[in-house]
Amino acid sequence: MKKAVFARDELCRRLGIDGRTLDEWQDGRIFGPSGVGDDRTPLYAESAVADGEQIKRLQELGYGTREIRKIIRKIGLPRSSTHKGASDKARNFLTVGALAEKVGVSARTIKHWEDMGIIAPNMRSEGGFRYYGDSYVYLCNLVRDLQLFGYSLTDIKMISDLFRYYLALRQDTGPGAAAEKVARLDTMLREIERLSRKMSLLKAGIRRWEDLLKKKRKEVAALRLGMQKKANSAPQGDNHAQDRPD
Repeated sequence: MKKAVFARDELCRRLGIDGRTLDEWQDGRIFGPSGVGDDRTPLYAESAVADGEQIKRLQELGYGTREIRKIIRKIGLPRSSTHKGASDKARNFLTVGALAEKVGVSARTIKHWEDMGIIAPNMRSEGGFRYYGDSYVYLCNLVRDLQLFGYSLTDIKMISDLFRYYLALRQDTGPGAAAEKVARLDTMLREIERLSRKMSLLKAGIRRWEDLLKKKRKEVAALRLGMQKKANSAPQGDNHAQDRPD
């Protein structure tokens, strides 16, 4: 399930506060954005709403900004998520257009990859804008690499599913169905081996073409130079014909 993300005005509306209060929280280092968009707009994760509600309750109980900051540093906010305030490093997020520009593809391509389930935005705003972490620049370039290796988007979707399963499995400490997990990991190992073999063939092919192009570049350049010398030494016709009476 995609996480919601809010712009500054949206967050203030949800918390029932004004911009000045939000600025005071951020200046006091008890609150902060989860990341920034490619236009440097601050973005707030869904967890920021719960954190903001807790800060409001503490202020209603008479705690000042300095006291709240001490509480956050020592024990965190009650029922707080991983959002701890402006002291944490905010992540950079990209819109579909910005991600497409950095990867060198069209925004339509990014949306198509998303529709196929190859990639998924980290967060989505109330207005429907999708935001991707800047790590997706690297991931999308990997997708393009696989296309160059001859993989279809269906193949790439299967590989992306395997990697997501692998990442989820690393965090899964429960017993689960061990046989199923082993089978999925075996599939992943086979795909790694298949890709490794294909890469070895591509590397050998690239080396052959590099040698061929290097040799032919020299031959073509030498042939062109010879042709250019002949063209320069050939007698030029009289381009200035005299006017003659009819």
